[in-house]
Amino acid sequence: MAAFVTPDRLAAFAGVAPAPRDSGKVSGNLRRPQRYNRRLRSVFCTSALIGIRCCEESRRFHDRKRAEGTRHTQAVLALARRRVNVL
Repeated sequence: MAAFVTPDRLAAFAGVAPAPRDSGKVSGNLRRPQRYNRRLRSVFCTSALIGIRCCEESRRFHDRKRAEGTRHTQAVLALARRRVNVL
């Protein structure tokens, strides 16, 4: 963990943080990054899925994101990103 100064850098390395995909005219496009550590992303996503089933706080966060209109996968990634911040 000493290699990552901030949680943002760890999230970017793991692929749970969105990366800008802007063009010359359009800005604000955020997509999944092309290069990321797939094993680490899998660990965070699996942790988020288990948290949804076992942890009441994680379940409420997921339900709140779903109520906002996000898809299940996006809500799981948001929870995974939140778990990165805890580390």
